[in-house]
Amino acid sequence: MRVLGLITEYNPFHNGHKYHIDKAKELTNSDYVIVIMSGNFVQRGTPAIIDKYARTKMALLNGADLVFELPTSYSTASAEYFAHGAVSILDKLSIVDCLCFGSESGDLKSLNSINNIIKENKESLDLNIVKYLKQGFSFPSSRQKALNDIANNNCNLITLNKEISSPNNILSIEYLKALDTFNSKIEPVTIKRYGSDYHDKDINSIFSSATSIRNNIEKYNTENDLTCTKSSLPSNVYEILKNEYKVKFPITMEDFTCIIKYKLLSESSDSLSQYLDISYDLADRMKNNIDLNSNIEDLALNIKTKNNTLTRINRSLIHLVLNIFQEDMDTYINNSYTPYARLLGMKKESSKLLKEINNTGRIPIINKVSNAYKQLDKIGMKMLSNDIFASDLYNQIVYEKYNTKLLSEYQHSIISSI
Repeated sequence: MRVLGLITEYNPFHNGHKYHIDKAKELTNSDYVIVIMSGNFVQRGTPAIIDKYARTKMALLNGADLVFELPTSYSTASAEYFAHGAVSILDKLSIVDCLCFGSESGDLKSLNSINNIIKENKESLDLNIVKYLKQGFSFPSSRQKALNDIANNNCNLITLNKEISSPNNILSIEYLKALDTFNSKIEPVTIKRYGSDYHDKDINSIFSSATSIRNNIEKYNTENDLTCTKSSLPSNVYEILKNEYKVKFPITMEDFTCIIKYKLLSESSDSLSQYLDISYDLADRMKNNIDLNSNIEDLALNIKTKNNTLTRINRSLIHLVLNIFQEDMDTYINNSYTPYARLLGMKKESSKLLKEINNTGRIPIINKVSNAYKQLDKIGMKMLSNDIFASDLYNQIVYEKYNTKLLSEYQHSIISSI
């Protein structure tokens, strides 16, 4: 039995994801696929366009065998936390043989070279990043400049610039760093990203980006207009979206407008600076740039500065809404990151995987939220409570927008697929 691990968001699942699963299984000669998937909030600092259970079903219908939830504390965080949180789960399951991730380069050797540069020069790299941040550069730009400063003569700077500036490459390097952190035996494998650019907002091929698919879904008002996304989605995914359209999705950042403004108004600069990704300077800027007559997109743009990207601002706002604090993240890191694996869905014929995990794994599997207190310590329950709160809030937004009642985390059963 050979098991492949994937770290995903599926926001929503599209043809590129299907290609990734199929190609990864082929390259690694794997029999089973275990997916670690973001829940109802994702890494770009926004709510998922459709809830995690619908996305779990999409994954199971298209090649996944088990789907576990990436805790919200990591799914909404920077690439480093996102990668370490997910890899820690895969590693502790103790049955995953390889981790396959998409990258713009498709060149594992090059990505490993950059990872080695980071490991061997961590102290000077951190100092240089701080230097460039103080000069007003964003974190991605500061990291890129700092890497250029320490790159040795054996590293092609042109290649380095290209590798470290591409979204999927950045995540790929963080996955490699995480595997090193845990001294994991999981073998890394990368597949060159195929189709539209990550940030492309236009649907132009059968391999359109998730950004373009979301963009088109969000701006239309009738079910028939979903047909523009049809060629970019597996047929079973299209049917799910068509059936659920204007019933419980799309959900966007704008749906959280009142909550975000309430939190910004009710917090001080000191209290804001306790949340993950919010420095005191950023907290001060948030307090001084609250425009009660603006939408969230404009509010985020008003807060944005040269050295704070829009994604960073969105993450900060989501952390504020979901009560995710820097102190909690520090506690999780100091306690080996993720202390449980929350099962969202499984294929019935893949139950042997769960048995194997229960026999050899180093992490409790949460099948029923109501029983979690018997399996987790105080830290684990804190993390799980954050996930439950995030789902409750998401469900409330769905109800307010579509008058649709979704099951709570205590009521929802595991998604099963034959």
